[in-house]
This record gives sequence, C-alpha cells and structure tokens, in this order.
Amino acid sequence: MAANAEIEVVSVAGLSKHFGAHQVLANIDLVVRAKERVVVCGPSGSGKSTLARCINGLEPYESGDVTVNGIRISPTVRHADLVRANIGMVFQQFNLFPHLTVLENCMLAQNWARKRAKAEAKVNAMEQLEKVRLANKADAYPAKLSGGQQQRVAIARALCLNPSVMLFDEATSALDPEMVKEVLETMILLARDGMTMVCITHEMGFARAVADKVVFMDGGRIVQESPPQEFFSDRADPRIGKFLSQTL
Repeated sequence: MAANAEIEVVSVAGLSKHFGAHQVLANIDLVVRAKERVVVCGPSGSGKSTLARCINGLEPYESGDVTVNGIRISPTVRHADLVRANIGMVFQQFNLFPHLTVLENCMLAQNWARKRAKAEAKVNAMEQLEKVRLANKADAYPAKLSGGQQQRVAIARALCLNPSVMLFDEATSALDPEMVKEVLETMILLARDGMTMVCITHEMGFARAVADKVVFMDGGRIVQESPPQEFFSDRADPRIGKFLSQTL
C-alpha cells in the first residue's frame, strides 16, 4: 500500500546526539509518512537504534527536532508519554512479563496507557493475538513459548495500543535462524495491512520485499535514502557495497 504523501507521521530534523564525547547521531533528517514502510540499515554502531529511541522518546538529544503525530518531543523528553501512547515499539528482547499469561501481557498496556475496561482490553488483545496467529496461546506463559512466538506476542502487545506507527529495533536479531522467518512473516502482514513502519534490521530480503524506502546509516549519519530498487542496484558508495555483500 502506497504511502500518503500528505501526512507526516514522523519528522526528524537536524537531530544530533552524543554519548559523552562520542557523537552517535549527526544532523539526521528523516520523514516517515502515513502507511510508509521505512527500513533503516547499516553496520553495527551506526546509530540506528539510538535514532529509534530518540523517536520514541527513550533517549534525550542535544539538538534538532523530533515530531510524532504533530507532537514535538523536546530534547528533555517531557512529552514522551504522549508520543509513546501512539507508537508501538518492538525491541530485540521480548520484554514480556514472565508471571503473566500471553493474554495478560497484552491487556496490561491497554489498562495502563489507554485506561480500557478489562472486557474491552481482552477483546482487543484476542483480536491482535489472532492477527499474529497466536490466539491459541492466550493462556500460556512466556516460558512455554519459543523465541519467535514470544516476539510475535510482543508485536501483538504493541498493536493492542492501536499505534499510528510501529518501530522495530532489530526485532529478529535475538532469534535463532529458524524463528526469524515467522517473525518476518508477521511484519510483512502488517506492512500489507498498511501499518506505518520504521524497521531497523539487517534482513535485506525483508527490505527488498516491503520497504518503500531504505535508509542507510554509517557513523551516525544518513549516507543514502532511496527506494529499494535504487538502493540494491546502485552500490556507488563502497560502504553500502560492503554492507550488502555481508547481508545478502
């Protein structure tokens, strides 16, 4: 589904961020429009995850602007809760509560962030678990699930908040190879349903299949931003050529 060129869901302008004396983001500009699927890739340490955490208000920053759904996240992250309520974020680690069932994990965030009644939260949780093909595991505890299943529960939990954009931060990197496919298939289904997505990933097959644009980062900077056809065919920058030779 094509992006809506009129609606900017995420806008990043001149974003810079340091950890001590080390600059991890340098003057980043990025726009993500409604229903657009953006893949952010690059070598380890290029600033990809820090960018995602700045968008979600989990990291403060020194300069620039980050706006989500028209709400500006100040450098001191004062308005982060307003933004996070509309952003679903899936991390490398699943971060499920081990003492809660799958269903309870999916209901908890709704009760806390949306103040939904228990019955309404349960119906929504089951709908999202159905979407990730895990409704039959609603009463199971996380320890009884495979890594791939736990990550799909984490995706369902994020979807329960009905976010306007989903951020995936290396959602498959902690999984065994045989479990990666099931999580990527779930992400592909979301993309086909028109979910606005920012995916930080080394899975270039996924990028080729679903991305509207690919953003390549190195050294805290955006080196190239282009449609996937152009990104995969034009390897003029040796850094991109090296990266693709290691990931394809």
